[in-house]
Amino acid sequence: MTTRLALVTGASRGIGAAIARELAAAGCRILLNYRSDERGAAEVRDAIVAAGGEATMLRFDVADAAETAAALAPWTGDSGDAVIDVVVNNAGVVKDSPFPTLALGDWERVTRTSLDGFFNVTRPLVMPLVRRRWGRIINIASLAGLVGNRGQVSYSAAKAGLIGATRSLAKEVAKRNVTVNAIAPGLIDTDMLKQIPVDDLTKMIPMRRLGQPSEVAKLVRFLASDDAAYITGQVITIDGGLA
Repeated sequence: MTTRLALVTGASRGIGAAIARELAAAGCRILLNYRSDERGAAEVRDAIVAAGGEATMLRFDVADAAETAAALAPWTGDSGDAVIDVVVNNAGVVKDSPFPTLALGDWERVTRTSLDGFFNVTRPLVMPLVRRRWGRIINIASLAGLVGNRGQVSYSAAKAGLIGATRSLAKEVAKRNVTVNAIAPGLIDTDMLKQIPVDDLTKMIPMRRLGQPSEVAKLVRFLASDDAAYITGQVITIDGGLA
């Protein structure tokens, strides 16, 4: 993987940051996308560089189609030789609320980030992968997109849509040696869970602990490798047995 270029969206913290560091450790050059957390993205970049890797910060909002297209233009092969080989669609937001009180703006922000973000990022990058006959597209979904979750109608809908898009796109590009898979994490120890007592969470999990971002990142690393060449259209849960 030492010659490959990987884009990780939402890479300034949490699972995205762990994925960026893990792919860098595998030898990938990293494009670190972030929307507003410049400090967090810089810390991830500096950690990668300090470990001997290469990382470039790339600021854009995946929910903004025009902004995303402009940011990715130099990496599509149309203006040079630098083409993204591995696409990790990780960016997402959570706006939890019971459905009767769910605000339209919150619904749109959640669905536009996870689902429209997948479209905005992946569409300009998929044909360069097809032309080169090698590529990895890895979408970070959620267990909520498979089984649902109270108070997360918008998030579950967005992640379920991402899972459907994963399965369909995988069928379109498989013959060109481009794989498309989704990972559905369960309860992972990130900032999203900081307001919930850990004991209450772990009681629900058969393994009696939260997952770690690094564990999700290692699964991404495998799916991005040549060892996963015959795996496509799959949704892999990593949830300690919760589902």
